[in-house]
Amino acid sequence: MNSDHQPTPLLVLDVVGLTPDLLAHMPRLSALARTGSQAPLGTVLPAVTCAAQSTFLTGTLPAEHGIVGNGWYFRELGEVLLWRQHNGLVAGDKLWDAARRAHPGYTVANICWWYAMGADTDYTVTPRPVYYADGRKEPDCYTRPPALHDELTEKLGTFPLFTFWGPGAGLTSSRWIIDATRHLLDTRAPDLALCYLPHLDYDLQRYGPDDARSHQAAAELDAAMAPLLDDAQAAGRTVVALSEYGITPVHRPVHLNRALRRAGLLEVHTQDGMEYLDPMTSRAFAVADHQIAHLYVRDPQDLEAARAALQDLPGIDSILDEDGKKEHGLDHPRSGELVVLAERDAWFTYYYWLDDAMAPDFAPLVEIHRKPGYDPVELFMDPHDPYVKLKAAKALARKKLGMRYRMAVIPLDASPIRGSHGLPAQDTRTGPLILCSDPDAVSGPLQPTDVKSLLLHLAGLDTPE
Repeated sequence: MNSDHQPTPLLVLDVVGLTPDLLAHMPRLSALARTGSQAPLGTVLPAVTCAAQSTFLTGTLPAEHGIVGNGWYFRELGEVLLWRQHNGLVAGDKLWDAARRAHPGYTVANICWWYAMGADTDYTVTPRPVYYADGRKEPDCYTRPPALHDELTEKLGTFPLFTFWGPGAGLTSSRWIIDATRHLLDTRAPDLALCYLPHLDYDLQRYGPDDARSHQAAAELDAAMAPLLDDAQAAGRTVVALSEYGITPVHRPVHLNRALRRAGLLEVHTQDGMEYLDPMTSRAFAVADHQIAHLYVRDPQDLEAARAALQDLPGIDSILDEDGKKEHGLDHPRSGELVVLAERDAWFTYYYWLDDAMAPDFAPLVEIHRKPGYDPVELFMDPHDPYVKLKAAKALARKKLGMRYRMAVIPLDASPIRGSHGLPAQDTRTGPLILCSDPDAVSGPLQPTDVKSLLLHLAGLDTPE
């Protein structure tokens, strides 16, 4: 492509959890699909945010880009780490790299897509709390260029971290992201704007995708997006909306690590009367991530023992070995020696303690970086604690006074969760989709590895071989 020719500007909305069934409750987005185009979108394994987004942006599967989940066991550190933020973890040729080869000077804004920090984008906005030296955590965001931080904060207020995740998660955070995107489109006009909208993730996990409250969440997000869609239309910007996965109804939490511990394969160490997972000495342990789990087995001779410990556990559909991982594009060194898949109505907890009295101090907290696995129960306040709201109020008062506080309000009972994801979709009505304001953009089913090339095509960029 001639670099003098201006690319078609794009707005790409990652509407997490969007499915054709939910689109029926979103009139504005439905109208865009009706006058434009729409198609089913395949899923990666695991069908989770970090893996899916990395596939969209590189055009490769986890076996190549290395993002095997929202987190994994870092063998070189001896630690389980989730929700890392540095783009250096993602291998491969990124969408913006390919775009700039075709059009030097191509500009990109990333508004809350994952692995934003360190990415070679022109404008970056991503959640990043202030971690004070005394242990306090306060809402904030990271931006690039740095001056954008104060510009957005002055215009929109502090990034509402506690509505982005936790018991208070709701529309406020998505509205902030929408307004930040509108501001960047208006003041910077990037060639490509990537916007992450998490709102459907919350009530669909709390209540399930078929609940009226989830349908209402879809309608609320649709209304909140309308001004952004208006802006894009007025500017002649092509809009793409896609989703990473569909959320499926669940009612069975499965405790893989407790089964491994009872089999003598998982070890803990005890401090101050609390038990902490010891991954370095464990013969086997699982990093749970919604409906899949990476099972790390230190000694190959223990593979069969680990499989046997889980084989008959209710809620497990299958256990992938090396051939199974390769078949699903998940054969990467970061993956577990085995990968466990849940049955459709089940999901995996990270819990490893056998007695709640021995649970670690982070268990009843919203603590996404210390838990050795994903914990959707963080969306709830403990319904069995009659003083939970009083505890929250006391902690909030300490926070406002600038004192250290501990918001220990999360239940240790996983049963309330009603929606999960991570497995490939079985039905196009409840699976992810892609829609575009361009009526010729998509027709038949699209694979997630095709998203990168589609976006380059919509931008009018012909990448060199």
